[in-house]
Amino acid sequence: MIDKGSGTRFIGNHVSNFQAGSLTLIGSNIPHLFRNHKEYYASNVKEQVGLIYILFSREFLGDNFFEAPELKLLNKLLTKSPLAMDIEGRTKTWTINKLHQMQDQKPAEKLLFLLEILVRLSASKDLKSLLALSYKANNNGDTDKINMVFEFIMKNYRNRIYIKEIAAKLNMSLASFSRYFKYHTRKTFSDYVTEIRISHACQLLMENDKSVSEICYASGFDNLSNYYRHFKKNIGITPLDYRNRFLESPFSSKK
Repeated sequence: MIDKGSGTRFIGNHVSNFQAGSLTLIGSNIPHLFRNHKEYYASNVKEQVGLIYILFSREFLGDNFFEAPELKLLNKLLTKSPLAMDIEGRTKTWTINKLHQMQDQKPAEKLLFLLEILVRLSASKDLKSLLALSYKANNNGDTDKINMVFEFIMKNYRNRIYIKEIAAKLNMSLASFSRYFKYHTRKTFSDYVTEIRISHACQLLMENDKSVSEICYASGFDNLSNYYRHFKKNIGITPLDYRNRFLESPFSSKK
């Protein structure tokens, strides 16, 4: 659970922004990285970050614990492939409250809290899947390598990215890296970088008063034509329409 802060998250082949209050359930062997926006890394940063997380294996209570008939729904949730879900609605509010309460409990009580949370999640309709059913979790323990690729993209997406540079970092040929990247993300490297740039552009369109063309170049696009084409393909509307809809939203802080 993100307690404070905002940024971009990579979960399997899913890319989106996160903010305080985001609550996500991620299964094993799903590569994931949560990276704060660049302002959080400035030397004079005033923004704060914080999170609460629980890391556990399916076997932490024994090999067959979750196969008990009473835990049928929970077993189904934990064996769901791919398991990567946003927790929303009343279940989100309830779970966040439980996570805060857990921090002051003794170990045995924390365990009971965890089981209570998992049972609640297994019966909830407030879980939204983030990955396509066709996505397959990686079981070869290679998450560190793919996370390094995600980090490279986040540090360089505002500039021209040369795929041969990251391929060289992994000691791979261009062809091998392209296959490797698509295996892990179900997307080409180019499409993935474009999604990151579009995500950043959306953030800027909502959060500052730069012109649409300024945001184009600040997000890593080298010309307006590509920017408009990719933005409409990914978001469904033009950048200006996106900004106008945000400003018309009752939740907009700029109104």
